[in-house]
Amino acid sequence: MPVPTVTKTFLITRFDPARDGAPVVREYQLDCDPMERVLTALNRIKWQQDGTLSYRRSCGHAVCGSCAMTIQGASRLACKTLVKDIAGDRIVVEPLKGFPVIKDLVVDMSHFYHNLRAVVPYLVNNGPKPAKERRQSPEEFDEFEDATKCILCGCCTSSCPSFWKNDSYLGPAALVKAWRFVGDSRDEAGSQRIDAVNGHDGVWRCHTIFNCKEACPKEIDIPAALSRLKRAAAWGRAAG
Repeated sequence: MPVPTVTKTFLITRFDPARDGAPVVREYQLDCDPMERVLTALNRIKWQQDGTLSYRRSCGHAVCGSCAMTIQGASRLACKTLVKDIAGDRIVVEPLKGFPVIKDLVVDMSHFYHNLRAVVPYLVNNGPKPAKERRQSPEEFDEFEDATKCILCGCCTSSCPSFWKNDSYLGPAALVKAWRFVGDSRDEAGSQRIDAVNGHDGVWRCHTIFNCKEACPKEIDIPAALSRLKRAAAWGRAAG
């Protein structure tokens, strides 16, 4: 038995800075399966209606974070957002807030990655290389396990009013990544990371607004991670 479809009007922000003076909103009508993902709908619009539409995509399974965009006013992954979960007949799709637009729904994340590099987002351990692995207890892993789920999609940072007002702010994604390693008992660069985040544009710029937690597609408790990072910064020490 065929699945009944619903007709949706997609209002997509289009902008090419090299050609356009200002963004414009273009409408596309599409018959959708209610269980269809917004990313699938965008693919059909591009392939069947307008090949000039630009956006990022890759895995399609909420692992790579490429398809982050603003959908119905909220920062979301297009591959994880179902048509049925958006009320009404109109679906508004815009680029991520707070980022310069390269074209249409593609944003420039250079500054996002610049901030990420500032927190040294990788394990640092200069001790003798173990025969198999650097072991830690389950209790030690629990300290930072939630933060390991981050896929660097940028949804949390795009949702943060502190970032909108000051792009020098490291932003929640970089700070979550900082906590992932500051809280890791195997790491030896905690003091370096605390120095990087312990300032006006670091963890203290966070005002615990909770937008980041609502936006995170991996359901990371970002305010809790940042609270632990604030505590580590206040005490001036890391877990390891």
